[in-house]
Amino acid sequence: MKGQATSLDDLNERSREVFRRVVEGYLSSGDPVGSRTLTRTMSEKVSAATIRNVMQDLEYMGLLDSPHVSAGRVPTERGLRMFVDGFLEIDAPTLQDREKIDATLGDNASDVGMLLDKVGAALSGVTQSASLVLAPKHEAPIRHIEFVSLAADRALVVLVFSDGHVENRIFTPPPGQTPSSMREAANFLNALAEGKTLSELRRGVDGEIKRRRQEIDGLARDLVESGLAVWDNATDGTGRLIVRGRANLIDSQTEEDLGRIRVLFDDLERKRDIAAFLDLAEGGEGVRIFIGSENKLFSLSGSALVVSPYMNADRKIVGAVGVIGPTRLNYGRIVPIVDYTAQLVGRLISDRS
Repeated sequence: MKGQATSLDDLNERSREVFRRVVEGYLSSGDPVGSRTLTRTMSEKVSAATIRNVMQDLEYMGLLDSPHVSAGRVPTERGLRMFVDGFLEIDAPTLQDREKIDATLGDNASDVGMLLDKVGAALSGVTQSASLVLAPKHEAPIRHIEFVSLAADRALVVLVFSDGHVENRIFTPPPGQTPSSMREAANFLNALAEGKTLSELRRGVDGEIKRRRQEIDGLARDLVESGLAVWDNATDGTGRLIVRGRANLIDSQTEEDLGRIRVLFDDLERKRDIAAFLDLAEGGEGVRIFIGSENKLFSLSGSALVVSPYMNADRKIVGAVGVIGPTRLNYGRIVPIVDYTAQLVGRLISDRS
């Protein structure tokens, strides 16, 4: 069993330099880095044999690996994590990158969802990777709720917010619904909804139904519960996930990885684990980096995720922006772009609220 290096303190100066140069070379080219290449770049003159010995030690520590029969080395996920935590230097985004993002946010689209869709496309274009943008759910207080029967197996729930925003969603109601049970269900919800957001209303409904079970018809009770479940589960309780640049990620992978990449995007498009996506960003302000198996959603694809939350005017996290790419992402460039985009989106959301 290989040993484990827990921090850079476990490495001497020569091992640190070899490790850093191997990772930098791999992130730059995507190819294994050999000892002869390093002899030309090391700060001290050392033989290829000496460097090979250091590489073997780093491999034993679990920081490097030997792909196939190549004489070169590539970093492991653990090695990439150590590099990101200990060596990665983050500069401000370049003027060119800032201008591309600014141009997207400056078109003043009236619809936030449409603008965030353009942000996702711009982020994908700037980074040449796949982008993720989690749009905020609508959190204005509710003014009115109504159920409309469309057919025996289809109903529409209409939600009107105090700011004038209206959302409609079709769902399958419990069997046996009548116009009177639909009116009763809507009256029950409207009596509770005043001044509450949808999430606040949902938290209070279960207890209120228990207390007023005798007053509300069984059909109406089922309709209330199923109708609210539609709103709760429509996007896993978070918001709409915008995925752009699928081809960028597929093109950056080897043939053997394509099947896993397709599974990743199928999962994203089915909204699987999206509720956890925002949780990834809630560990604190700023950018977070997940490499391979550090994030269960991306572990099978061998990809990396760089994600940052954005906040509303009340400093509450309401969404996130991120970039998915191969584990050999140019982290030094991607991290400031994601951070800059998240801050701009946050200001945009705050201004419009």
